[in-house]
Amino acid sequence: MPIKVAINGFGRIGRQTFRIILEKHPLLEVVAINDLTDNKTLAHLLKYDSVYGILDKKVSFSENSILIDGKDFQVLAEKDPLKLPWKKLKADIVLECTGVFTDGEGARKHLKAGAKKVIISAPCKEKTTPGFVLGVNEDKYNSKEVDVMDMGSCTTNCLAPMAKVLNDNFKIKNGFMTTVHSYTNDQRILDLPHKDLRRARAAGLNLIPTSTGAAKAIGKIIPELEGKLDGIAIRIPTPAVSVLDLIVEVEKEATKEEVNEAFLTAASSENFKGILRVEKSPLVSTDFVGDTYSAIVDFKETMAKGNLIKAMGWYDNEWGYASRLAEFAEFVGKKI
Repeated sequence: MPIKVAINGFGRIGRQTFRIILEKHPLLEVVAINDLTDNKTLAHLLKYDSVYGILDKKVSFSENSILIDGKDFQVLAEKDPLKLPWKKLKADIVLECTGVFTDGEGARKHLKAGAKKVIISAPCKEKTTPGFVLGVNEDKYNSKEVDVMDMGSCTTNCLAPMAKVLNDNFKIKNGFMTTVHSYTNDQRILDLPHKDLRRARAAGLNLIPTSTGAAKAIGKIIPELEGKLDGIAIRIPTPAVSVLDLIVEVEKEATKEEVNEAFLTAASSENFKGILRVEKSPLVSTDFVGDTYSAIVDFKETMAKGNLIKAMGWYDNEWGYASRLAEFAEFVGKKI
């Protein structure tokens, strides 16, 4: 039986997740896309992507759908989730990708509309809504108890596997992280008003220090690390791929070789298959465009001195995250 998925919000993450579902997840059946943009524009942006290239399929559109190689995918344009036809479409899972309904209350409207499960593609503002990161805590998911959940952010999905490895092997006492992060659509392309005065500045011209909730959210994923990590983001003038710099104080002293060995062992484990890997070559950000892994540990940048460890992990903040979102939808769907 296929797992029926609806995508609410067809922006950067919604579109990349749809592409990945088409290419790699035959078990997932997309029953509808909901977005307020016209179908002509949605089809064009799906076909032609400035970062990931041209979709190698015939893409067209009609009044109520997008067609991929002749297959019809229904498109809705409903602002109120309560009015969406999830019951009629028998939607098992809604992928909430609008960036609007990131609180539990808003996401639960999809349940009232007839969906069985909702996965928010962002950290949920409601602390009681559980969060999951594949490879780290999906074993805690209970389908009978959880209907609305979040999958954290792209940065959370890079941080959590790295932090888990370091904590399991050396016991983290506290630490800081900095994500050097490609710009997103929550920034201004030219100097224009924004509630964050730094995000108000031209994204293509500046290095922009700003906030990230990834470090503080880690306690939801790894309770043992609650309150132990904090961090910031520096937005940079690139469209995709980011790198996370993690510095932690640990209980057990370690050498660079011991830290890298811990990452190497974890990367070869079944638990982190397809999620965490190591990179020994001297690569740069464009080398990771389209990489599906959540965290790619850069061996050359690992440092250790006594109880202090510094580790660096690359991630494609769009494609890597969208890959996990599709995988997590399949994981949740199989348990319905």
